[in-house]
Amino acid sequence: MDELFHRDEYLPQSLNSKIESFPITVLLVDDQVIIAEAIRRMLAEHSDIRFHYCNDPANALQIAADVKPTVILQDLVMPDMDGLTLVKYFRANPATKDVPLIVLSIKEDPKIKAEAFELGANDYAVKLPDKQELVARIRYHSMAYTRLLERNMAFNKLEISQKALKIELSEAADYVRTLLPAPLEGEIEASWCFIPSTSLGGDAFGYHMIDKENFAFYLFDVCGHGVGAALLSISILNVLRSQAFTKETFLNPAGVLKALNETFPMEKHNNMFFTMWYGVFNKKTRTLSYSSGGHPPALLVTGPDKSSAACIQLKTQGLVIGGMPDAQFENATCKIDKFNKIFVFSDGVYEILKADGAIFTLNEFIDYLSGISTKTDPPDDDLDHIIHFSESVGENATFEDDFSILKITFS
Repeated sequence: MDELFHRDEYLPQSLNSKIESFPITVLLVDDQVIIAEAIRRMLAEHSDIRFHYCNDPANALQIAADVKPTVILQDLVMPDMDGLTLVKYFRANPATKDVPLIVLSIKEDPKIKAEAFELGANDYAVKLPDKQELVARIRYHSMAYTRLLERNMAFNKLEISQKALKIELSEAADYVRTLLPAPLEGEIEASWCFIPSTSLGGDAFGYHMIDKENFAFYLFDVCGHGVGAALLSISILNVLRSQAFTKETFLNPAGVLKALNETFPMEKHNNMFFTMWYGVFNKKTRTLSYSSGGHPPALLVTGPDKSSAACIQLKTQGLVIGGMPDAQFENATCKIDKFNKIFVFSDGVYEILKADGAIFTLNEFIDYLSGISTKTDPPDDDLDHIIHFSESVGENATFEDDFSILKITFS
């Protein structure tokens, strides 16, 4: 019988395959050659249907693995193996567990039909069915299976893309981290925490001496997430790190925000803008000058000693950077006393979804920061304590936005 039945091998070509990559492929499992010839003749005029025959149920799983059927026709009465047992084998086999299965029987028996469906058959027909009816059933079940294959391929492609994106985001986060400054010790102490979100936001920060007396420090947050936000963040950071503006500009916080607003208009940067807090501390006068544009306030805890320290929110009026070409920014100043801590942070530190569905607010976070800075002694470092606290507040184990906080202390 080999010359009567052509066996083409079929394998999906790629994750980009279209419906044409899944030709209608019928596998008949029946010990009667005459039945196989009859069905072959029924399908012969349909050039888009490939027909394969297996007369030994013991070989059915292997042949199915070879020909990749989109529908299986299977007899219920065969020597050496009960047809219902073969149905169970097909459904237990990973390669055929989802392939549509049409059971062929010599009689219309409700009990056998119910058992076949219970074991996983998709359809039931009394052999031999009408030619037009058989072709219609084959096309119907093959189309449903093809849709399933295409859906699975789309999911696989999406999973591969997501893995690749995750790698890219991880690499971008690692690169951002390499640009962040080393912690400082001595007359100026600086420490920080940067935990990028799974989708990577646009947070970055830095600090440097402008001259022997003036120390600049800043934190900004680019809108959105992903590699695009990270790239803009890196560009801004490089401008600040390289001190591309004049010294007079860097000594003037509002001037820095104005210069960045002119350098990074959102219409030239994929409609992305950013918020920022920038401060300059003069060691000689112990005066802090600062300016902010759409950013959460920094929190200054200062006083002659811890017991009498006050908490001051440091914020000025100002729009987001890059939003409007003529945006105006203003400076403010304050004195830094003997005891002091300054926390500069992004909104990802406090905009956390709580278990009750509410968002943790800025005021709640500032109340917490004030408490650990003036009323209690954290069991560990301030920043570690803040991380643990924010993790305990959130419903999820990961942060939805970049978690960035900078702590500065002037001795």
